[in-house]
Amino acid sequence: MTIDYGVMDRAELTIPLFYPRPDRTPAPPGAADHMIEVAPGISIAARHYASAGASATLLYFHGNGEVVSNHDAVAPLYHRIGLDLFVVDYRGYGGSGGRPGLGALMSDAHPIADRFHSLLDAKGVGTPRFLMGRSLGSLPAIELAARRPGGFRGLILESASANLRRLLARLVEPLKASAVEALVAAHEAIIASVKMPALLLHGERDTLIPLEHARGVEALLQARDRSLVVIPGAGHNDILGRGGARYFGAIRAFVERQIG
Repeated sequence: MTIDYGVMDRAELTIPLFYPRPDRTPAPPGAADHMIEVAPGISIAARHYASAGASATLLYFHGNGEVVSNHDAVAPLYHRIGLDLFVVDYRGYGGSGGRPGLGALMSDAHPIADRFHSLLDAKGVGTPRFLMGRSLGSLPAIELAARRPGGFRGLILESASANLRRLLARLVEPLKASAVEALVAAHEAIIASVKMPALLLHGERDTLIPLEHARGVEALLQARDRSLVVIPGAGHNDILGRGGARYFGAIRAFVERQIG
C-alpha cells in the first residue's frame, strides 16, 4: 500500500511539528561523520559511533529537536551492551540541508538505509543490523521495517510517535474526514505489514505521546516476537535516564534473541 505523506507538508503542521536547529559539533574520538545525499543538492548528516567487538549496529533515527551530536554521550552506553550506533539527522537538522517535512522524512529513509549498508559493507562490518527510532524517528524506522526489511534483524521503537491521526489533528485547516480516514488506514496498514521482530519501549507517564499509543502500535504489528516494555515513572524525555538497567537490558535481550 502506498501513502503520500507529502500532503501533510503544510506550514501549519510542519512549523509546530519540527524543531530543526543547526549543529556543527565535531565527532568525538572513535566516531566518524558522513553526509548522505537524499536528493539533488540535499544531504543528511550522520554519525557512526563504532566500537571494538560490537555484536550489532543500530541505524538510529533520533527524536525531534535532537541532532546527532546529542548522542556523543549516549553512544558509550550502547557500546557497553555490545551495540554500535549509526545516528542520522533530518533535513534542516544539524549539518543537513533542505527543509523538514513528513514527506521528506519518509522518503529520505530509503537512500539513508542504502548508504548505511554500503558504508558498513565497505568497512567490512559483518555484524547484524537493526532499526531503531525514537519519538518522531519511529516513523522512518517503521517505513523501512515495512518496505525495506532486507538486511535488518529487528525493529526497536522508543516513545513511538506513530499515531498519524494525532498528527493530522494538529492541522490548523483540517483535511476532510474522508481524507483523514484514508491516510490513517493506509498508515496503519503499513505498520501492520511489519513482520520483523519488534521491541517497544515507552514511559509509563509519557504525556506527550501517551502509553495507549504504544499499545496501539504493538497491537498492529504482526511479528510473533514483539513486546512492549513500560518504564515505570518515566515520561517522554527521561525514559533512558529513568529506565537505566531495565531499558538497556531489554534492548540487549532483544538483540541477543535475534542474533542467537
